[in-house]
Amino acid sequence: MGVGRSKSGRKLVIQIPCHDEEASLGATLAELPREVEGFDVVELLVIDDGSTDATAEVARRAGVDHIVRHARQEGLARAFSHGLDMALRAGADVIVNTDGDNQYAGASLPALVAPIVEGTADIVVGDRAPKGLAHFHPTKRLLSGVGSWAVGIAAGATIPDAASGFRAMSRAAALRLVVQNEFTYTHETLIQASRRRMAIAHVPVEVRETKRKSRLASSMLGYVTRSAATIFRAYTMYRPLRVFTTVGLVLGLVGCAIGVRFLWFFFHDGGNGHVQSLLLCVLLVAMGFVAFLMGLLGDVIAGNRRLLEELIWRVRTLEVDARGRELPAQHTAARSEDAVSNAASSSS
Repeated sequence: MGVGRSKSGRKLVIQIPCHDEEASLGATLAELPREVEGFDVVELLVIDDGSTDATAEVARRAGVDHIVRHARQEGLARAFSHGLDMALRAGADVIVNTDGDNQYAGASLPALVAPIVEGTADIVVGDRAPKGLAHFHPTKRLLSGVGSWAVGIAAGATIPDAASGFRAMSRAAALRLVVQNEFTYTHETLIQASRRRMAIAHVPVEVRETKRKSRLASSMLGYVTRSAATIFRAYTMYRPLRVFTTVGLVLGLVGCAIGVRFLWFFFHDGGNGHVQSLLLCVLLVAMGFVAFLMGLLGDVIAGNRRLLEELIWRVRTLEVDARGRELPAQHTAARSEDAVSNAASSSS
């Protein structure tokens, strides 16, 4: 039995990527509102990312409308992407993503979706104001600020809380988002949305301290390293010419400076003993030129990627509309095992 778009009005789907959230998922689901102003239907979607506990059973007992199960853990980024796909198939006009650890207060959800309902934003991020959170370690507060600043630079926008997983997006925005990394969706989607000229808003939300350790990374250093790599990779994908031209200019200028030094010695004492400087100059200038060529090549590839993303958007739109925006009772893929909605489970 499929669940499609409400004939009478707009549908909100709240998706929750989970991995071993048996202890906190029940409280998270109990807080989420089932009636939100601006929507006729509110549905819940849980993505069980290879949990080894009773996460799926907790969701089922709580009356979750759709449960998607991965046979093995695939990571937060893929769970988020899979959730978007299933929410769109379920007929969502607006999608809210939240965590299963009960970090974000469900009472903040109406304020989170309000800018989209009013038509002033495509994506809304819940701002936890991490610099003022007492339960955040000082190091975490500092790194959160640095990370948001870096994402803001890469996105060309002001991003107060880039790592927040409590966010809402319109159907049009969700159709265009393509998450390519396998670590987390938070940074890449903001850079991607900003570069695609989507309107991004930020609203303050209520948060609470979570007792368990983060399952995204085993250590703070690991999280910072992987996040930095994700931000740099996402920025390079959208600005390859700028990145490689900058690298090429730096290498070229350093090489030229060393070349000037060699010429100074050459005209004063014949350059005896400074041949190494000449070799290093040639090497750096050559590397700078190669970096510039890589930027040109990357710019061409970026143009092709934009065409592919446009094609993906068109295929997604046609696929969802052709199926009547319905979530199939059983969906299987090479990498996933999708469970069914509660209605299908109870009927069997």
